[in-house]
Amino acid sequence: MSSDLSQSEGAPPRPSRAAMVVPPVFVVLWSSAFIAGVIGVGAAPPLLLTFSRFAAAGILLALIALTTRAPWPRGVKLAHIAVSGLLIQAVQFGAFYSALSTGLPAAVVALWQGLNPVVIALLAATFLHERIGPRQWLGFVLGAVGVILAVVDRVSFSVAGMILCIIGLLGLSVGTVYQKRFAADLDVRSGTAVQFIVSAPVIGVLTLVLETPHITDWGSFALALGWIVLVNSVGTFVLLNLMLRKSSASKVGTLFFLTPAVTAILTWLTLGQTLQPLTIIGLAISGVGVLLATMK
Repeated sequence: MSSDLSQSEGAPPRPSRAAMVVPPVFVVLWSSAFIAGVIGVGAAPPLLLTFSRFAAAGILLALIALTTRAPWPRGVKLAHIAVSGLLIQAVQFGAFYSALSTGLPAAVVALWQGLNPVVIALLAATFLHERIGPRQWLGFVLGAVGVILAVVDRVSFSVAGMILCIIGLLGLSVGTVYQKRFAADLDVRSGTAVQFIVSAPVIGVLTLVLETPHITDWGSFALALGWIVLVNSVGTFVLLNLMLRKSSASKVGTLFFLTPAVTAILTWLTLGQTLQPLTIIGLAISGVGVLLATMK
């Protein structure tokens, strides 16, 4: 009896069903944002779409936080959450949506975002002192190879689009590590609301300065905005912040290896684009990379 008890005490806790379900759901929902983004930037300028997303999602999440009596950050923690929000939200999506508006395919933009785990791993090892073993590095390499294979047949070159993608990648990566370092224990309701609320006026000013705000197709704009706000802004970022509270930054970042291939699959399902053999191979290789990088 005592040996059984000691055995059970020494065994690592099994992950709950919710913990197992959250990562794949997050990947699918996150990838769907690129489909909605393509539709949205076809109906309105990219920064206007980004501002509308942040404003609507910020109000919605703030109401949820108030209704559920979530604790609101104050003082230094509020400042840290605001900084991480500007990086993860304003810089990332302002740049990625603008890249989509240059004509870059959704899968190519997702490819750049899919390189996020490598950047996060390097930053986390430097600033968070997270240990990255040989098996994780092998997983990163396989994940990166899979990402490239998944979308290599869809690449169309655009200098401005590529620069914007690099800016978006750095915003997401630096913001993720910053949040893990200074605001990992944020409440997912109020913390995510703060991130949207501080990002909205920044993007609002930029859309007035850099764009001529107008909407050419209200139906497509409303459809894209509704999906981006309800599913991608509220759903995925609550899941992202929840995972950052439970796991290391590099482990959470590894999930982004899957988004380019999943995005390619979603474009095939929703837009009728043919799924190429390299995409299937890339998806498989990325899956192996994620498995290696996240195994204990």
